Amino acid sequence: MTDRFNHSNYLIRKKVLKVFGDAFHIYDAQGGLAFYVKQKAFKLKEDIRIYSSEDMTEEILVIKARSRIDFSATYDVYDPQRNESVGSLRRKGMKSILKDEWTILDTQEVEVGLITEDNMLLAIIRRFLSNLVPQSFRGTMGQYNVFTFNQRFNPFIQKIELDFSMDHNRLLDRRLGIAASVLLSAIEGKQQ
Repeated sequence: MTDRFNHSNYLIRKKVLKVFGDAFHIYDAQGGLAFYVKQKAFKLKEDIRIYSSEDMTEEILVIKARSRIDFSATYDVYDPQRNESVGSLRRKGMKSILKDEWTILDTQEVEVGLITEDNMLLAIIRRFLSNLVPQSFRGTMGQYNVFTFNQRFNPFIQKIELDFSMDHNRLLDRRLGIAASVLLSAIEGKQQ
C-alpha cells in the first residue's frame, strides 16, 4: 500500500458552490495533497473515482453503487492498482432517516464495522431546521473506535477532519476508511 494511506489524519475540502458535480481535495497532516476526488453530476448510479492528483492520471480507488438511486444502497470499493475488492459500505436506509448509519462490509459481505452519526438531536436539527450544524461520525469495528469524521462549519468550503489515530492495530483498511469519508462527504452532504 502506498504512503498516502499511512497517515493518521486527513483534511477533506469540498467547494460548496460548485455548479456541476463535486470535487474533493484530501490532504495529509503535512498539507500535501494525498487524494483528489471527482464526482460526476447527474448520475443515477454513483461512480466515484479517487485519484492521486488533479491531473487524474493515476486512479487510486473506485467507489460504485450496486444499483440506481437506492435508499439503502451498497457501494463497492475497488483498488484498480492491485486489481482487488477492498470491501463495501451499505447505508442503513430506514435507520438513516433521523440519524445516519452505515455498515462496513469486508470482501466476503460480512459486516465488520459500523459508521454512526454523532447524536440524534443534532441530526434532527440538521435535517429539519438548519443544515449549518456540522456533521460528525464515528467508525467502529466491534468495541473499538477506528476513525472520527468531524465537519467544521464554513459556509463556502466544506472542511472535514478525518482521524484514524485511535486505530492503533489498523483494524480498518485505510482504503475503506478513505472511501467511507468520501461517501459521507458526497452522499450525506447532499441530504442536508
